[in-house]
Amino acid sequence: MMKLTFLGTGTSCGVPTIGCTCHTCSSDDPHDKRLRCSALIETPETRLLIDCGPDFRQQIMPHPFRRIDGILITHAHYDHVGGMDDIRPYCQFGEINVYADPLARQGMLQMLPYCFAEHRYPGVPAIRLHEIHPHEPMDIGDCYITPIQVMHHALPILGYRIQAQSADLVYITDMKSIDIDSELPYIQGTDVLVVNALRHTPHHSHQTVEEAIGFARRVGARQTWLIHSSHDIGRHEEVNATLPADIQLAYDGQVVEL
Repeated sequence: MMKLTFLGTGTSCGVPTIGCTCHTCSSDDPHDKRLRCSALIETPETRLLIDCGPDFRQQIMPHPFRRIDGILITHAHYDHVGGMDDIRPYCQFGEINVYADPLARQGMLQMLPYCFAEHRYPGVPAIRLHEIHPHEPMDIGDCYITPIQVMHHALPILGYRIQAQSADLVYITDMKSIDIDSELPYIQGTDVLVVNALRHTPHHSHQTVEEAIGFARRVGARQTWLIHSSHDIGRHEEVNATLPADIQLAYDGQVVEL
């Protein structure tokens, strides 16, 4: 069994957005409160975090305090790695293994230089940074993980296919486009797809809802969950009423068992 918990499903500004009184931001529905994107993957043997944004402390507090076996980084934009300093308490279980492609690795070295200095200040996070590449699979605990490359406008970033026993999940965020010929073979056949859908109107670096639906249909997963959604997308309940039953907006704190 694999358990997926959506720690955050919002875009870089979160929802509600500071200073905004729109229909979505003024909602009292907790499903419309979206922290920055991150997910927790758990099996009986392994615990993985996908991205570690600036809301990580708030997101992880309700969960049992135990070892994190690996952090999978999609890219080094602040809304996806801005909470890395808050992993310090987990270092009592040992070094934290963090996996990133060369661009994200370099970005983290620049953002958190004190974590990688030759003589580190006592108490900084103990991070072991691993460089990974698309299509080169790896094992973390009982999870078999294959990085996938997508494009965040002109920036190549990573998605992940995570398999454990009979569970099969693909997680993609911040995608605008994808090389179907090279990447789709690494995605098709998955049971659950998680993919970004920013809003309905076009954006230069993120998929719209309609683009996400089209991509989901090409993948053919049993269930697709939409994430990285801005306030412009509308209220959770209203949007989901317009979507197919097998393609729905995820919400913060939602648990999906595979």
